[in-house]
Amino acid sequence: MTLIRSWLFVPADSDKKLAKGRENPADALILDLEDAVADDRQEIARDMACAFLKANPDRSRQKLWVRINPLDHSFSLADLAAVMPGAPDGIVLPKVNTAEDINRLAERLSALEATAGLEIGSTRILSVATETAAALLTFNTYLDGVSDRLAALTWGGEDLAAALGAATNRHPVTGEYDHPFQFARTMCLTTARAVDAQPVGVVVTNFRDLEELRRDCEYDRQSGFIGKIAVHPAQSDVINAAFTPTDEEVAWSRKVVDIFEQNPGLGTIGLDGQMLDMPHLKQARNLLALADQINAAGG
Repeated sequence: MTLIRSWLFVPADSDKKLAKGRENPADALILDLEDAVADDRQEIARDMACAFLKANPDRSRQKLWVRINPLDHSFSLADLAAVMPGAPDGIVLPKVNTAEDINRLAERLSALEATAGLEIGSTRILSVATETAAALLTFNTYLDGVSDRLAALTWGGEDLAAALGAATNRHPVTGEYDHPFQFARTMCLTTARAVDAQPVGVVVTNFRDLEELRRDCEYDRQSGFIGKIAVHPAQSDVINAAFTPTDEEVAWSRKVVDIFEQNPGLGTIGLDGQMLDMPHLKQARNLLALADQINAAGG
């Protein structure tokens, strides 16, 4: 899958917001059929989402994903049947309880791809992995076997707070995520890495505070996340910048890789006053690979 730094939610039942989303610098739009659409507008939103997908077949700059309703909701199958003829790049699956939910979605996608004349396996999945209390206890199921359609994993702080009966997901004094939410974040990151999926940071709901967003992106990136979900168009540029390696980071990483390649027999090397070993080499290679992916995608 092409690396995606910024994923922007757009209500699928708004022509104006869909059109503006296409002009936004976000790497991907998520056409939302779940939280952003009232029940009595579901059918309208499905039709609009499919029409928008068909009208925008060129996804070279910006991918087009669709968030359907939860798999156990009566709307979900109708969501999929309506949008798959438009060939979405991927499906965002909310309120995932176990990896089996992803595998069930994968089976449905195969049937719908065949019906729509799409390449089998071409539609990827982003799992929203911690929006229910049960989901916190089932990350191990991903290791037991999950569909290779799974491209990315994120976690849901707001829905999880509601599921746990919490008034907020932040500590009232420090402002940091409280313990259950730190656990969800950690398990999302480690599970994504374990199954070779992209770990995606959670939304910052205060869309007016771009400095808070920048700090949260920096924290996510330092932890190992790649990319973040946006709830407002103004957030995309901040997210893209935060998850793009700087020229200084790229230059340093090249120096690290070069010095190890010039000294293949050494496991530990000093460079600019720092002692480096194999984990530093791996980090440098990972950063260069990330930069190459972003450049290849035109970022």
